[in-house]
Amino acid sequence: MADLLWDDVWWFFDPEVMGSLPDVWVPNASERDWQAVLDLVVEQGWTFQYSEGSTALPLPPAEVVLSRPADAEQPHLEVRPVQDMLAIFRFYAAEEIDFDVDLREIQGQEPLDALCGFLAAIGRRLGKPVLMDAEGGDGSRPVLGFDAEADRVVMLVEPPVR
Repeated sequence: MADLLWDDVWWFFDPEVMGSLPDVWVPNASERDWQAVLDLVVEQGWTFQYSEGSTALPLPPAEVVLSRPADAEQPHLEVRPVQDMLAIFRFYAAEEIDFDVDLREIQGQEPLDALCGFLAAIGRRLGKPVLMDAEGGDGSRPVLGFDAEADRVVMLVEPPVR
C-alpha cells in the first residue's frame, strides 16, 4: 500500500505553490549520518554523480567533503533513485543533510511512490525524519516527511480542499 495517495497530496507537488525545487532535509544530522547516506546511495545501486563546482569526481568519504574550505568549489551529489527523479544533495553542514527534488518529475502516483520509497530508505537508514518544505522555506512548517516512528511517509499539514 502507498504511503501517500496522489489525490490527497497533489497540491504539495504543484510547482506554482511549492516552487519547483522544494527543500528536503534530515535535521540533527552528523558526519556519520552523511556517510550512511553516501553508503546507501552506493549500496542501492542508484545512479549518481558527485561534483565540485562543474568538475565531476569520484565520490569521497563524507569526512572529506564536509571538511572542505569555505572558499572551495561547492560540492553536490546528484542521485537518481529512479530514472525520472533527481535528488541533488548539498553539503552545507554536517548537522543537516540537505537536498532538493524536482517537483516537475513527481506528478502522479508512481513517481510519488518512488519519492516516498527514497525518503523512507534514507529515514530508515538513519532512524530519523526526512522532511520536505516549499522551496526557500524556513523549515518551520514542513508539509510531509518520513516519520521514523510510523515507519512511513506522512502528511504533516493538511492540504487545502479542492
